[in-house]
Amino acid sequence: MFAENALVARERVVRNPTSTASRDKAFDAEFAGKLESELQMAYRLAGYLMADAAEAQDAVQEASVRAWRGWPALRDRDVFHSWFSQILVNVCRTKLRQSSRRRTVDVEDVDLEAADPFKAALARDTVGRALSALSDELRMVVVLRYWGDMSLAEIADRLHIPVGTVKSRHHAALQSLRRRVERLEGGAV
Repeated sequence: MFAENALVARERVVRNPTSTASRDKAFDAEFAGKLESELQMAYRLAGYLMADAAEAQDAVQEASVRAWRGWPALRDRDVFHSWFSQILVNVCRTKLRQSSRRRTVDVEDVDLEAADPFKAALARDTVGRALSALSDELRMVVVLRYWGDMSLAEIADRLHIPVGTVKSRHHAALQSLRRRVERLEGGAV
């Protein structure tokens, strides 16, 4: 039965290739439209997660390619935002794990002459400098919560960790940020 259906479908494509091409163009246009509406949010979120413009661009590019490859399997097109942000978070997590094996430099020690917008933004204010000092796990929770505007349950779902873990990381991150901001501002907070 399956083989017969596959043969019939293949014959339709061979007999009428233009209908398949027009379907593919509509399919491509729908994906491009959905992706275009997400790119600004994706770049901002990846930028704060990665704390580096070039890494953020790479992450968004990789997430876009993964989304393109998975697009045919996405049944409910209305959940594109959640689906794509999940892919982006996964790509960022992987890149952060890989970069943790490399030597890191505090943002205060970085020469901002390179004009990296995310490093410059983080270094420009006290909260940004404090945020850049957090571990990847803590920074990811804070960025998803306040820049990604996600609930703790949504963060747990995105990171594939229990809500309790998200709550403890959120609490630890806020305490660390508070201490760092107080130290940076000379105890005036």
